Amino acid sequence: MAVLYSSKPTSSSSSSASRLFLLVTLLPLSLACFAFLLQWRGEINDSVTQWFTDNHRFPGMATFPEKRSDSGCVSLLGQSRAPSFPYLRDLKLDYKPDLKPRICITTSTSAGLEQTLPWIFYHKVIGVSTFYLFVEGTAASPNVSRVLESIPGVNVIYRTRELEEEQAKSRIWNETWLEKFFYQPCNYELFVKQNLNMEMAIIMARDAGMDWILHLDTDELVHPSGARDYSLRNLFRDVPADVDAVIFANYESSVERDDIKEPFSEVSMFKKNYEHLPRDVYFGSYHEATRGNPNYFLTYANGKSAARIQDHLRPNGAHRWYNYEKIPNAIKLDEAAILHYTYPRFSDLTSRRDRCGCKPTRKDVKRCFMLEFDREAFIIASTSTSEEMLQWYRERVVWTDKKLILKLLKKGILTRIYAPMVIIQELREAGVFSSVVTSAHMSFSKNRDNSSASSNTRESSQATVRRKVLEFNLDHDLDGESQAASAAPPQSPPRLKSTPSVYF
Repeated sequence: MAVLYSSKPTSSSSSSASRLFLLVTLLPLSLACFAFLLQWRGEINDSVTQWFTDNHRFPGMATFPEKRSDSGCVSLLGQSRAPSFPYLRDLKLDYKPDLKPRICITTSTSAGLEQTLPWIFYHKVIGVSTFYLFVEGTAASPNVSRVLESIPGVNVIYRTRELEEEQAKSRIWNETWLEKFFYQPCNYELFVKQNLNMEMAIIMARDAGMDWILHLDTDELVHPSGARDYSLRNLFRDVPADVDAVIFANYESSVERDDIKEPFSEVSMFKKNYEHLPRDVYFGSYHEATRGNPNYFLTYANGKSAARIQDHLRPNGAHRWYNYEKIPNAIKLDEAAILHYTYPRFSDLTSRRDRCGCKPTRKDVKRCFMLEFDREAFIIASTSTSEEMLQWYRERVVWTDKKLILKLLKKGILTRIYAPMVIIQELREAGVFSSVVTSAHMSFSKNRDNSSASSNTRESSQATVRRKVLEFNLDHDLDGESQAASAAPPQSPPRLKSTPSVYF
């Protein structure tokens, strides 16, 4: 009994001591945490808000699974869903003349809405305000052009007889820097046409108060990697005032399936440009990266440039800009790039073939195409059965070797880029594309009775613009022009056995 009696106060004393020790330990910790919160509450709240606002599904910050879209325009212009992409919260995607710097893109295109709408609105999201679309073919058809014309900031220029007559008066035809491309078919003809259109776009951009101009095809997207907020406007805002042009290296799409329908939403893997790779990595992996193709890239590798709008600016081929009065000060960008979606669909083989009337012979294709892979693709598409074409496409274009993909990803030859995919998917899910199409056709229906008068007014207005932009002073003294840079055509990257070239 004595033992039992003495154990009771001992247990009580131990419990009290434990509680006291716990209190003494927790009290200073609590006070320290409270003081920390009082001192840093603003920064903590801001950081949490910033994380949820900017980093939640922010493009390029995490790995997103690829979505397989349905074929055709039905999927592209499908039902709207609630927008979830952060940029869409405050972005109206319309023309805002007060935003600086003001950036414009010019292109020559025959593409349909399934390609052009994502291309336009993606670039609107990253900061482009104005577009000069020189349209032909499908892009110039009534159902497509009326939609394009309804988009704020988009200027549609048709290739009419009047336009061709005015461009025939261009000073370009009297100069030497482009003359070796004159009067040749297919890609050479397109190259000259692009330069003539770029020349017009310069004047229109200057009259509209633009600060920067780019020339892109509708299978190319600007990837402003390294810029704050993934903003092309921020990228140009940080360019020194004495810089006349910036050069974007191009990355080439590396498709992993042969049934791609909508490349912008289905392709995430790209091959990096030589300019953004260590020399030893590039040449050390050259054979594995080419996979039996003529060059490291299927098509061009000399990138695209953007130019500051200023007096005497001129095109220098579809890939560069120059100046009639001085040698431009150009810099290269270390991170930002042009994403070129090269032959991403199997149907691109036949569509390119159908746009060119050359004979499928080794000799004749040299008159039509500047790059070797384009020549081979044209011959295959012109002489093979559908099954043979598909087999060739799978071997030469589609990446199916998972071990090789992983190896080149680790070396940095290949890279995953998700930002464009995420932006365009969110635009689609927000109903942006379907809303534009629906609005344009509803407006057309309401004004159908006045369509003839509106058409005449539009054509008259466009004719005035065309006449204005081609009013060059042909008597202007062009001393030194013979020493100026000639037009830069699309170029292949350096080969393994040759001295590496630097493209400016």
